Amino acid sequence: MATQRRRTQRAAPLVVVMGVSGSGKTTIGERLAEELRVPYAEADVFHPPENVDKMADGAPLDDADRIPWLDGIGDWLAGHATTGGVVSCSALKRSYRDRLAEAAPSAYFVHLNGSFELIAHRLADRRDHFMPARLLRSQFADLEPLGEDESGAAIPIDGTVGETVALALDALPS
Repeated sequence: MATQRRRTQRAAPLVVVMGVSGSGKTTIGERLAEELRVPYAEADVFHPPENVDKMADGAPLDDADRIPWLDGIGDWLAGHATTGGVVSCSALKRSYRDRLAEAAPSAYFVHLNGSFELIAHRLADRRDHFMPARLLRSQFADLEPLGEDESGAAIPIDGTVGETVALALDALPS
C-alpha cells in the first residue's frame, strides 16, 4: 500500500492541519494522524470557555482571545516534537503560525484550501458546532496564505477525503 510505504520512510512528523472553519481540518487531521500512526488533537478543545461562548454568540475572536489558545496548542506540539503528532488548528494568520512554530520549530503546516462557496455549502450542512456559518466571511478576511518561507503546503479540498489525505501525505517533507 502506497501510504504504508510513505509512513515507514519518514520520521514521525509534527503537522498542523490549518484552514477556515468547514475546510475539513478535523476529518483530514484524524485521517492523517491515523495514516501516520501518531496522536491527534483537535484545537477546539484548547479554547477557554470564554472563547467558545463568544463564538457561539456570533462574535469573532480577536488576537488577544487567541493567545492562550495558541499557547496551549503550541505546548501540545512541543510535547510531541519527538514522537510526532497532528493537530487541527485554523492558524489563519501568519503571526499565529509563527507563534506555533516558535513553540515547535519542526511543525509543518497543511493548509486545506477551498473556495468560499464550497466551504459555505459544507458549513450549511454541519450541525452541533459552536462556529456559526455567518462567521465564515470573517475567517476568509483573516486568512493569510502560507508564505514561501513557511514550512508547509496548500492542499486543495475539492476531492474526496482520501484524495485530500493522500495529497497531504505527499506534501510532507521527507
